[in-house]
Amino acid sequence: MALAVGSAAVVFFILVFTPSPSPTTADSIFRCYNSIVSFGDSLADTGNILVPSLQRSPCVAVNPPYGRTFFHRPTGRYSDGRLVIDFIAQSMGLPLLKPYVPEANADAAQRRRSFSTGVNFAVSGASALSYEFYEKIGCQNPLTNASLGTQLKWFRTFLAGLPDSRRYLERSLVVMGEIGGNDYNHLLLQGRTLDELQILVPMVVSYIGSTIQELIELGVVTMLVPGNLPIGCLPVCLTRYEKSSTAKDYDRHGCLISLNEFAEYHNHLLLQELQRIRELYPHVNIMYADYYNAAMRMYQSPKQFGFGNRILSSCCGGGGVYNFNESARCGVPQATCCDDPSKYISWDGMHLTEAAYRLIAQAVIQGTYTNPPFSNICLGSISKTRGISDY
Repeated sequence: MALAVGSAAVVFFILVFTPSPSPTTADSIFRCYNSIVSFGDSLADTGNILVPSLQRSPCVAVNPPYGRTFFHRPTGRYSDGRLVIDFIAQSMGLPLLKPYVPEANADAAQRRRSFSTGVNFAVSGASALSYEFYEKIGCQNPLTNASLGTQLKWFRTFLAGLPDSRRYLERSLVVMGEIGGNDYNHLLLQGRTLDELQILVPMVVSYIGSTIQELIELGVVTMLVPGNLPIGCLPVCLTRYEKSSTAKDYDRHGCLISLNEFAEYHNHLLLQELQRIRELYPHVNIMYADYYNAAMRMYQSPKQFGFGNRILSSCCGGGGVYNFNESARCGVPQATCCDDPSKYISWDGMHLTEAAYRLIAQAVIQGTYTNPPFSNICLGSISKTRGISDY
């Protein structure tokens, strides 16, 4: 059973202020950046959703088996272990990013001590467009009232407490997302059509772009902007459309073609927006992280990457063709969990396993699915010392 809000607050305090694993000295020598600043949703949230005031419903990520693979306890991450942002931090010789915890970080001196090497504003369930916008069009965010705008507001407050925010940002890698997926997911799962969502995409991308520009004006000079995942391969979507789809709606891997094409449409517009911003700010390094194709290769060649034969099923879930049941999600007593999450791409039907996130992180950091790629000089040194595969 999900914890009550009061219990969640206690768990949150324990988890956030428990020291995270530290990188080795060898890694620290080859730091590309002094710190990482993260925005986004559940693909990047390392614990902000545990703040009771941000929850619109109990957070299942405070319950086992979440966190079982690496942390051996729930941490608020919607996975069995680490996320892409965790692997990025570790590969650069930085500690895992702490969640921002708005209520617990009013003191400026504490912020400087706690977040000198990185800070994470991402909130699980967050959308790019505001909570109020979706209320007006009759859509409820079931998880949180936080959005990208909320995170930007926190960021401004955070910067105001730093003695030299410009210098901090000049030596920081800012990771913008993934963000935008929930703008579509919440609507899809509440019965809206792809045609209705199609109209929304330019608005979502434009808002992401305007936020990036605000960050640049504040002093950000290096940014990584991920695109959306292939949502047509997620058990939650496959289950949602299972009864209304026919064989022609699926690709040869079993993913829904229309949903993946929609994700690619978002990514196409995002790439155009990033190019527009690059031309306005030629001094800023903006990298696009192709999460879509980095993930898609796992569905196309699962055995090559060590996955089993249930690539479209959840490791943790409540049954059904894809082991996803809306009324028995991972983290509640009715759900069961597989023995080896590393053989699965999907952890709980909506989020990926640590094994899948590791592969995406590798692809992004090595530059194969990043345009332009990370500096070969900087990250080349890391890979020679202790690569991401060693974590």
